[in-house]
Amino acid sequence: MARCPRCGEGKLYVGLLDVADKCSVCSLPLKKHEQGDGPAFFCICIIGSFTGILATITEVMFQPPFWLHAVIWLPLVIVSSLFGIRATKAALITMQYRFRPEDFS
Repeated sequence: MARCPRCGEGKLYVGLLDVADKCSVCSLPLKKHEQGDGPAFFCICIIGSFTGILATITEVMFQPPFWLHAVIWLPLVIVSSLFGIRATKAALITMQYRFRPEDFS
């Protein structure tokens, strides 16, 4: 993942979450993708649900103090959000290229 949707070889990102202007291999203009809140929405729903369920199970089974919940769940949410948004954004750009290639011309 995180490769050009056309050729599969060029890098999709410059840095952590910035989409490259164009593919370095096939010159596909990558900045023309729809830049909505889709990746953030999917990550909030998936990571929030997963973390909420795990935190509830942890609370019921072990009853740790609240500071321990913060130590456990905050780093998990931050790291999984960064990588989740990156993967989701790449998947949505690839799907947009597959189903609406005219947006990239």
